[in-house]
Amino acid sequence: MARATERRSVTRVRLGAASEAVSADDTLAVEEPLEIRIDGRSWSVTMRTPGDDFDLVAGFLVGEAVLGAREELVSLRYCTDRTAAGELSFNVVDAQLGPGATPPEEAAARHSVTTSACGLCGTESIDAVEKTARFALDDDPVRVDAAVLAALPDRLRERQSLFDSTGGVHAAGLFTADGEALCVREDVGRHNAVDKVVGWALREGLLPLRGTVLQVSGRASFELVQKARLAGIPVLAAVGAPSSLARELAERSGLTLVGFSRGTAFTVYAHPERVPVAAQLPAPA
Repeated sequence: MARATERRSVTRVRLGAASEAVSADDTLAVEEPLEIRIDGRSWSVTMRTPGDDFDLVAGFLVGEAVLGAREELVSLRYCTDRTAAGELSFNVVDAQLGPGATPPEEAAARHSVTTSACGLCGTESIDAVEKTARFALDDDPVRVDAAVLAALPDRLRERQSLFDSTGGVHAAGLFTADGEALCVREDVGRHNAVDKVVGWALREGLLPLRGTVLQVSGRASFELVQKARLAGIPVLAAVGAPSSLARELAERSGLTLVGFSRGTAFTVYAHPERVPVAAQLPAPA
């Protein structure tokens, strides 16, 4: 099985009155391609940190609107592809779909624009890339205390063992409204970290993830809002800022979007009614 980290020789340079360079060993987060096959056919390749690959594939398929329930995924397996040295690569996973899953061709046909530089704006952009969601968020009654919400970045950080070793990975954590950690995953790709969390939940039969909060270590992009929405997560909080399109999708989807969450303060960009202290303010004109 591929490792998530590896040691490499590096040169460290220190500047000062007498600058110096020293040789040392450093720990790096591994980044390798993962080919995703569906029913034996190659469908996508993503760069990821090895580990929790089955969760990653399952979550990726949720985010692509292919899966929405555990029963729709029959199996996941590593394929027998081998490296030049004759060893199993563990870099190809095949997903066998079951009844109820949306065929990949049909899911892909529902969207055509996949980059942030599409030349569109506002609602037109959302219409071009928004995937059909199975789970409604508007009726999720969850409420999250402001102190709990503000503490989630630290609770996520406490569980980032791979980041402690490398300093080079993102994290996503699924929490209850009371701040209990349900699942934390790390990866060089922030989208992958979210996919690993969502895939874990799918395989546990927990979708839709009503009453939960997804805390991420980076910014809140359109893609992350969409992944949360497709998994039925009502609250997404990020350490960084959201994009304008992320905020628009959250607003029209009924998802509470929080940014700049850093321990003592945060900003609610959409649906503040789920944060009681924010809900006390009058709605903006």
